[in-house]
Amino acid sequence: MVAAAKPSQLLKFIDAVQRLGLAYHFEGEIEETIQQIYCSFHDNNDMDDDYLYNIALQFRLHGQQRIFDKFKDHEKGGLKEALITDVQGMLGLYETVHLRVHGEDILEEELAFSTTDLKAMVEHLEYPLAAHVAHGLKWPMRKVLERLNQLKPSSLPQV
Repeated sequence: MVAAAKPSQLLKFIDAVQRLGLAYHFEGEIEETIQQIYCSFHDNNDMDDDYLYNIALQFRLHGQQRIFDKFKDHEKGGLKEALITDVQGMLGLYETVHLRVHGEDILEEELAFSTTDLKAMVEHLEYPLAAHVAHGLKWPMRKVLERLNQLKPSSLPQV
């Protein structure tokens, strides 16, 4: 992988490679890069722009559920209020928590919160973002074969 790229750019690149169904060609490089990003995560300020999205993407690519605990509003329950307006982050979180297995309570809670928030949000979004969110709610990435998910209308931009 490119050493000079920002961690957020590398995560997005790896995600694109996986969505195209090409990750099996680069398993070793991908795992090594994700591990380096994970180890250096706390020293990185690069994640600020799309913080929730990048965390969700990092989890989906690396699989550390405790990373989501910092987004919970422990007093009110649910997600912190400021995160609910982050459409891309919420959709990334929604897709990511579908990787959960039985007994991962944090991820079960995040699924409930992100589903509720995205359903409420989609009614107020404009096309094409509304269509992208509706597609994600109907067909989460991990519940659809990668090639079938690529058949969605090409007019929808990548968010």
